[in-house]
Amino acid sequence: MIVTGAGRGLGRAHARAYAAEGARVVVNDLGVGPDGSGASGGPAREVVEEIRAAGGEAVAQGGDVATSEGAASLVQAALETYGRLDTLVNNAGFLRDRMLVNLDEDAWDAVVRVHLKGHFLPLKHAAAHWRAESKAGRVPHACVVNTSSGAGLSGSVGQANYSAAKAGILGLTLVASAELAAYGVRVNAIAPAARTRMTEETFAGTMAAPEDGGFDAMAPENVSPLVVWLGSESSAGVTGRVFEAEAGRITVMEGWRPGPTADKGARWSAAEAGETALKLLSRAEAPQAVYGAR
Repeated sequence: MIVTGAGRGLGRAHARAYAAEGARVVVNDLGVGPDGSGASGGPAREVVEEIRAAGGEAVAQGGDVATSEGAASLVQAALETYGRLDTLVNNAGFLRDRMLVNLDEDAWDAVVRVHLKGHFLPLKHAAAHWRAESKAGRVPHACVVNTSSGAGLSGSVGQANYSAAKAGILGLTLVASAELAAYGVRVNAIAPAARTRMTEETFAGTMAAPEDGGFDAMAPENVSPLVVWLGSESSAGVTGRVFEAEAGRITVMEGWRPGPTADKGARWSAAEAGETALKLLSRAEAPQAVYGAR
């Protein structure tokens, strides 16, 4: 199986959790900074060493998942090393936060590239392999877990690029689950909340003191059990779903569904459309607040 962005944070926790259950893991990470700058093979190698020290099997891989070549090499690494690919966990990403009027094109492109394109390309190459397996009569056990965010579900002030990319991942998940079902591939997404390099300031005060023996609510390891289950045969039949995962809480998100509606059976005038829209809004549920909104 493959975990992208597995050198630190959530990806590291997922890779270790899968390995603890006996999975053979391709640990993918470029070793970049929280803003995507720099690169190092160290983080991926360290996670591989941790897994091997605990008796598991893992190999480090440094392909850029936001390039077709890097994504293809990632899938090939799993096939060449372990002879099969069962599960893909898309997790790689970084932040370049700015208020919308200060957000430049480069920061927009970089974040959308790593999150959204970095989900699409590994999914595409893995799906091509699984389709070939299915057509050859070898129906695979094939699972994809994508990583969205509460920012993708509700928006987040100062994170237009990140929120748009994470919302796009939800759309990608729904389409992929429908298109790949014929090949035996299940595709789900999580919207996790945990303390990582990208969120350490947000959750800095939530760590339980070790001497108290308390529950560290924002530890990345709290999210991994759900991710492991979604990649296992125990979750057979579960596809096209989005789960929020935080601390000890799991929530099935229900997404966009039709609310109050009105049908005139003919074209509205602008005044009629406005009057009708206001009536419908008065009957509709209020939207979730955008993170950081006052």
